[in-house]
Amino acid sequence: MQRIDFINKIKKALRKSPVVALLGPRQCGKTTLAQEVFNKTKEAKANYFDCENPRDLVRLSDPMLTLEDMNGLIVIDEIQRCPELFTVLRVLVDNKKIKRQFLILGSASRELIAQSSETLAGRIHYIELSPLNLKETDQTQKLWLRGGFPLAYLARTNQDSMAWRENYIKTYLEQDIPALGIQIPALHLRRFWMMLSHYHGNIYNASEIANSMDISHHTAKRYLDVLTGTFMVRQLPPWHENIGKRQVKSSKIYFRDSGIYHALLGIASMSDLKLNPKLGASWEGYALEQVILAMHADANECFFWSIHSGPELDLMIVKGGKRHGFEFKYSAAPKLTHSMQRAREQLKLDTLKVIYPGDVSFKLTRNIDCVGLDEFIGSI
Repeated sequence: MQRIDFINKIKKALRKSPVVALLGPRQCGKTTLAQEVFNKTKEAKANYFDCENPRDLVRLSDPMLTLEDMNGLIVIDEIQRCPELFTVLRVLVDNKKIKRQFLILGSASRELIAQSSETLAGRIHYIELSPLNLKETDQTQKLWLRGGFPLAYLARTNQDSMAWRENYIKTYLEQDIPALGIQIPALHLRRFWMMLSHYHGNIYNASEIANSMDISHHTAKRYLDVLTGTFMVRQLPPWHENIGKRQVKSSKIYFRDSGIYHALLGIASMSDLKLNPKLGASWEGYALEQVILAMHADANECFFWSIHSGPELDLMIVKGGKRHGFEFKYSAAPKLTHSMQRAREQLKLDTLKVIYPGDVSFKLTRNIDCVGLDEFIGSI
C-alpha cells in the first residue's frame, strides 16, 4: 500500500530543508515510507541507520566520524533513542562543502524531542505521519473498528487485529515510554489511559481524574502530555469568541486511533461496538480525526467551541483565513438544531457541515449541509 501523498510531501520538504523529520506513533509506517523514498535515491545502503539496531548504534557511537564524509540522503530511524545526534546534525548541515540531507524518523512529537526544535531551529521541516486514513482505504467500517495501524488494519481476522493492538499497548507502556527517557510506572500510565477512555469526546476534568487515581494535578497533566506527545491522544483546545458569554476553557479529549480506543475498552467486533454505550463517542472521534487528516489541518488550526449550558460546535478548523465548522452525528438522518444555527452565526463560519455515517447528502438550511463521512473525505 503506497502512501503517495506522504511520499510527495517528503520529497517536497527535502527540496527545501536540509533536515526533514517524519514523526508519528510507532508502527504507523514511518520506516516503510522512509525506505521507499531512500530506495529511489542513488545513495549507498550505508547511509541508512536504525537506532534500534545494535550494529547501527555501534556505527553511530562516534557520529561525527561516521557521518562527516557521507553525502546525499542520510536516513536515521528512531532518532529519539539517540538525542545526542541532534547537535552533530546541526554541525553537519551547516557545513556547506558537502551536499547532504537528513531524513530523521521519530516516535514522539517535536515537544518531546526537544533537542530537535532547539538545536536545529531554522534547519528542520516537520511532517506528521498518521496511521492509515480513510483516503487511503476503502473499508470505513473496518478502519473504524480496527484503527489505522497497518498491521492492525490488515490483520487476517478481527481477533488477530485485537491481539496485535493489545500487544502494541503493552509494548508502548513497558518499552516505548522508557525509551524516551520518561520514568512512569507502566501500571500507573495504563490505569490513567484506561480512565481517560471515559473522557473520549468530552471535556477533560483534570481534578476529577487526579482525585480518582489519588495523584496530583501536576502528575495527571504530565501523564496526559506524554500520551499527547506520543500521538495516542488529541487535546482539542477551546475557541474563545468575543461574544460576552461564559465559554468553556478546558480541552476536549479524543483518542487519535479508534482501534487503540476499542482495544482499551475490550471491543473486538462490530457487534460489540454497536452494543457498547460508547458507540456514539467512538464514531465522533473517528470521524473527527478523519476530517482533520483529510483537510491537512495542523493541531494549532483545530478547535471546539462551547458555551456553558448553551450552543456548541464539535470542530472548527481555521485554515487559509476561513472558518470551517463541523458537527458529528451518529444518526441515520441528522436534524437541524438551534445549537448549529447559533454556532454558525456567532462564530461567523464560512461553512458548516454535519458529518454522519450515511451515503446521501442533503441541505439542512441554505448554509448548513449534511454530508456522509465517506463522501466528504472523497471530495477533498
